[in-house]
Amino acid sequence: MIIKRNFNPLRVMGYVKYELAFACFVSLAVYLLHGNGASVPSIPFSVAAILGSALAIFIAFRNNSAYSRWWEARTQWGGIVNSSRVLARLIITFTDSHAHQANYSQERSEKFKREMIYLQLAWVNALRIQLRGQQSWEEIKAFLSDEAYQCVLNSPHKVNQIQLLQGRMIYAAMANGTLAGFDSFQLEGQLLSLANYQGACERIKNTPLLRQYDYFTRLFLYSFLFLLPFSLLSDFVRMEQLHLLSPVSILISFVFSIIAKVGEVNEDPFENRITDVPVTAICTTIERDLRALLGETNLPAKPEPKQGYLY
Repeated sequence: MIIKRNFNPLRVMGYVKYELAFACFVSLAVYLLHGNGASVPSIPFSVAAILGSALAIFIAFRNNSAYSRWWEARTQWGGIVNSSRVLARLIITFTDSHAHQANYSQERSEKFKREMIYLQLAWVNALRIQLRGQQSWEEIKAFLSDEAYQCVLNSPHKVNQIQLLQGRMIYAAMANGTLAGFDSFQLEGQLLSLANYQGACERIKNTPLLRQYDYFTRLFLYSFLFLLPFSLLSDFVRMEQLHLLSPVSILISFVFSIIAKVGEVNEDPFENRITDVPVTAICTTIERDLRALLGETNLPAKPEPKQGYLY
């Protein structure tokens, strides 16, 4: 996620380098051909204006839809943060509330709390890795026992497998007296909420924005970039300022191209780019919060932007 207010102009232009190269080629070709006496067709500016209006409608729709997808993704991860905190709190308070019972074992209860909360940390990080299409599963090894890690590693859907392990631990704790009564209902309710957030994130990841909007936006954009110099030609010839044809065409092309690119890069919020939802920072925040609830003090560093970006 971009935090800084100002961008590097060269990096910005790198996002639209193909569009700018195309605009430069066409505008320079029109300028050179006309300057050398070649017959270059001049079309009414209203043609480019009408096409630009249609392009603006497509770009506006795409950008609005892309931002909605990005914001929904951020909202789902905000829900994951909240449900993770609630789950950890319930695990700790439910477990501690049975200290008065005859079969209470402090060692067993502390082990259950730590393993359950560390499973949750493994879950959020596994979801991050899955959504970004990475294979760095060794990152979750620190949160799991060797047996659990191998179980997860051998599963075709590692995120679901971790929740299965959590469910089994809850009912094993019910059986041995670590939990009692209706504790499992509330814990299962939080696991259900987390599963719903997972499903929403997977829906965003696996369902692209309608491809027809992507295709026609690109088609209209390149058509506009091609026709623009021909539409501006007569005006600059009349003003005897033909040397401004290429710079003005490139400037207008840059504006339309960069607006279109904003929507394109925001429509997929889990691609591990600087414009994505900062799920690595969110996972670190969850780890800090949950480990602090366990009373741990050796916590990971608080997420901070690096060169204006939060990952």
